Amino acid sequence: MYRIGIGYDIHKLIEGRDLIIGGVKITHEKGLLGHSDADVLIHALIDAMLGALALDDIGTLFPDTDSKYKDIDSTILLKRVYDLIKEKGYQIVNVDSNIIAQAPKMMPYIPKMKEILAHILEINPQDFSIKAKTKENLDAVGQKLAIEANAVILLQKQMKKMY
Repeated sequence: MYRIGIGYDIHKLIEGRDLIIGGVKITHEKGLLGHSDADVLIHALIDAMLGALALDDIGTLFPDTDSKYKDIDSTILLKRVYDLIKEKGYQIVNVDSNIIAQAPKMMPYIPKMKEILAHILEINPQDFSIKAKTKENLDAVGQKLAIEANAVILLQKQMKKMY
């Protein structure tokens, strides 16, 4: 049995914060505003994972009203949601994702993002796609006011081993 999920996230760029995307610190004069580290790629991925399991969204599972999630590293949240996938008897087949940012350029950081995220999710980096897109100077992302991401994940029910 297969299950698919999609996820989306957007965060405003502000001064005084580190820019963390896909678990990687990116050199930039601004970072993303959020209760946690505001990693848009991981947040989109988490929502895709939760959607595939037909569970609540990231904000319900990890509310911004809970101080224990203040400035938390989103890779920790990703691991917790991946543990839910395993508990429910699923494995990840593949992930497809986009980071949409006018600046900075994401391409130099994508190999490290794939390495980090594939390791956490126990999949081959070849089964994890991250693409970089711009908004051609349109809307808030195109005006360098925000960064957004989306993700799609395919899960497969694990077969029980027969001995």
